Amino acid sequence: MDDLYIRKVLDGQTEEFRYFIQQYKDLAFSVAFSVVKNEFTAADVVQESFLRAFQSLKTFRRESKFSTWLCRIVINESFKVAGKEKFNQPDTSKSFGIEMAEAPAIFDTIKENEQKYYINECLNRLPANECLVLRLYYLAENSIKEICEMTGWSESNVKVLMHRGRKNMQELLEKMLPHEVKSII
Repeated sequence: MDDLYIRKVLDGQTEEFRYFIQQYKDLAFSVAFSVVKNEFTAADVVQESFLRAFQSLKTFRRESKFSTWLCRIVINESFKVAGKEKFNQPDTSKSFGIEMAEAPAIFDTIKENEQKYYINECLNRLPANECLVLRLYYLAENSIKEICEMTGWSESNVKVLMHRGRKNMQELLEKMLPHEVKSII
């Protein structure tokens, strides 16, 4: 499907680029947020990345998937922005809304939201490269090979970052939830 829209855009139907924005905006935001750790900055990075992708579409060689190529642009832009400013303070202002429903459903929602909160807190506290690799592998379900293509890092580097990221995440969870983590692990 991506190839069809690439051809359309390259043939002058530039409005068709909206397909890529709709298709990949969540992935791009997740990748950017992994690095910059700030919602608003991540949104700016995503906007700039889509602009760069649009302007550079004619140079896309189709040796990899479009999503891989786009993620590479987002990663490069994210690290460029992160290098200009320091983003070590995670944005913990996110709140999870709970729909009013039956009591058991509320408790299930609270439990699920609490898990999401702690996972996001841990990811936000990890170094950018570890957070990025874990998000790409576990949340975006990319293979190690795809992550290597997106980041330009070697396979061994990606595996080391995944190992460190998982270990650091476990340590953070143990500090946040000392009693509960031991029963999960």
